[in-house]
Amino acid sequence: MATPDTTAEFRNAMSLCRDIFSKKLYDYKPSWRMLRPSSLTDQLFIKAKRIRTLEVTGKSLVGEGILPEFMALINYGIIGLIQLEKGYAEKVDMSNDEAMALYDQHAQMCTELMLKKNHDYGEAWRDMRTSSYTDIILTKLERIKEIEDKNGATTVSEGIDSNYMDIINYATFGVIKLTEKNQ
Repeated sequence: MATPDTTAEFRNAMSLCRDIFSKKLYDYKPSWRMLRPSSLTDQLFIKAKRIRTLEVTGKSLVGEGILPEFMALINYGIIGLIQLEKGYAEKVDMSNDEAMALYDQHAQMCTELMLKKNHDYGEAWRDMRTSSYTDIILTKLERIKEIEDKNGATTVSEGIDSNYMDIINYATFGVIKLTEKNQ
């Protein structure tokens, strides 16, 4: 069996998500600019909670599986990073091209973080269950909610942006594993 190329797999998974993001921009423009960070956190929570429900019950009544939800976590996580950087708007205030440029910038930052952490953790994610990614993501969302409830103040903990990036990276690992499983 060939040695996995984490960088290529990660970039491929991110590319799949970027394609969906681009298509949704075409349909809706960056309407998400109106979402406040707490609303994005709740949207991420809904997606992660649905993944957990599907993992526990093994049953989807709406016909969509876990893979699209991990992909949505990546895209909403990147939207969260954009919103933290730019603040929310009262109306759509950027073009699709500007939104894509910001998406690419934040996706690259997440990729760079993953490469550093993956080196230090020795590809431990490969031996984890995808259900563990879900639990870690839900835990990080609870942490984000706490930080938001404290108006961003922390004493020793990472900020909201770091938690969003970790969510994106764990969700990307989920996409990689589920994509491999489906091949």
